Amino acid sequence: MKISLSVSRIIVGVLFIFSGLIKANDPMGLSYKMQEFFEIWGMNFLDPYTLALSIMMISFEIIAGVAVLLGWQFKLFSWLLFLLIVFFTFLTGYAVFSGKIKECGCFGDCIKLTSSQSFTKDIILFFIIGFLLLNKDKIRALSSTIVSVAVLLLVTIGSVWIQFYALKHLPIVDCLPYKKGISIPEKMKAPAGSIPDSTVINFVYLKQGKEIEFDAEHFPEDFNETDYTFVRRYDKLIREGNAIPEIKDFVILSLDGNDTTTAILTHPGKIFVLFTLSVNKDAQAWLTDAATIYKQSASKGIPMIAVSSDAANLLALLEKESLNIPVYKGDLVAIKTAARSNPTLYLLDQGKILGKWGKSDLDRVEIE
Repeated sequence: MKISLSVSRIIVGVLFIFSGLIKANDPMGLSYKMQEFFEIWGMNFLDPYTLALSIMMISFEIIAGVAVLLGWQFKLFSWLLFLLIVFFTFLTGYAVFSGKIKECGCFGDCIKLTSSQSFTKDIILFFIIGFLLLNKDKIRALSSTIVSVAVLLLVTIGSVWIQFYALKHLPIVDCLPYKKGISIPEKMKAPAGSIPDSTVINFVYLKQGKEIEFDAEHFPEDFNETDYTFVRRYDKLIREGNAIPEIKDFVILSLDGNDTTTAILTHPGKIFVLFTLSVNKDAQAWLTDAATIYKQSASKGIPMIAVSSDAANLLALLEKESLNIPVYKGDLVAIKTAARSNPTLYLLDQGKILGKWGKSDLDRVEIE
């Protein structure tokens, strides 16, 4: 029994610390995942609070994992972890059985698990934590209260610091598709050897007041345009493939709606692209650095553009500051992935990412 309890504590403690640290590397990612759930549940009014909830949940995972390993206040933390795993199991179970969420974000973007894999993991953890909860009175703290509290205080400070660092700069470990050194056009292609979706064209016709459906190879023997009235046609999925590119929905549009994605990604030579999710109250703080970069890059023949899901407000801000940076529209979801910091500056060379800076690093951009 003693060995089983020790092994269970190590598994639970290490797994929660590991899970928390991976998500602490990119708290904005968990915030966006929460918004995805809230959107499905019609609870969008909670969106402004998701980042705060994300920071608190990540911090708690790390703190609780360390507390379990230390054995400090084990009765309290065993109950808290049990309630947390019940909540997680509900979320992953909902994702599996509803089919509305493909990835639950349990380990962030660094280790992607499908909804079914996450659900299986949570079921296993549910029983392990339940075992610890039933035997909570048999577990003793490894050190004194003073030492345990000191360790947990340092862990709390460290977990919060990591998250705020990632928010001000960029994730310490970049697990997103837009890593420095990759080619965006290449990542927009389906992986080599992947299998596309298998589909057939289905037709729906109306005959004597009833809809009749058939595919292109099985037209009715009595088919004629007099008795059959066309209703619609659609592609019916027969077998789902895996030809999904790492980067999708990456589209850059001019303000009048023209697709300029290819032109920008194949621009000869270097080009700075400033991605902004929205124009908020702290925009003035980074605008000065952006203006400096724009002027310095222009003197060296390197153009600079801005891409935003809030293009109209960004254009108004730039015009107010007399900055002639061309503004383009971008997809909200794509910019959320590309710009974990608002804004994020990219240096591209025919679509290859040569450099990437968060809003707190704009003053360190060196233009060569």
